[in-house]
Amino acid sequence: PTPVIRWIKEGGELPVNRTFFENFKKTLKIIDVSEADSGNYKCIARNMLGSVHHVISVTVKAAPYWITAPRNLVLSPGEDGTLICRANGNPKPNISWFANGVPI
Repeated sequence: PTPVIRWIKEGGELPVNRTFFENFKKTLKIIDVSEADSGNYKCIARNMLGSVHHVISVTVKAAPYWITAPRNLVLSPGEDGTLICRANGNPKPNISWFANGVPI
């Protein structure tokens, strides 16, 4: 008998409004992919004789982007200043600090 196909994302939900099924649910299509879509997706085929499944690992790579972009500071002598530079991406970017072109 023809199996019924079902897709799940382990530990989460399939992306809402961006998930489509094709070819009688044999193909899962996700549009406008984001890093949050990374994870394990399970395809389950079931009929009256049993079931089988396969786990597909999806990794979404992303160029570095700012979480908190650095901002210029104007300070007076004796004041304290805090510089913040927070970035993310996949793989996770390395952040380096320089003062007048010299690594610190």
